[in-house]
Amino acid sequence: MKKVFALFAVAGMLFTASCGNKEVSEEATEEIEVVIEETEEATEEVIEEATEEVEGAVEEVTEEVKEVVEG
Repeated sequence: MKKVFALFAVAGMLFTASCGNKEVSEEATEEIEVVIEETEEATEEVIEEATEEVEGAVEEVTEEVKEVVEG
């Protein structure tokens, strides 16, 4: 029974030690900000490319419809 209590005591101490106050470094925060900015820029580029492709497709379809209506 003493071994069981000792096991629980050790597990409790490890759990308590792992929950200690840890300082957040500024480096980690800066890296996150950079990643967010790069992601936003990439997203804007993808949106612009998709918009250009859709506009091109709309123009092609419009021209085909005009040909069908006229011809």
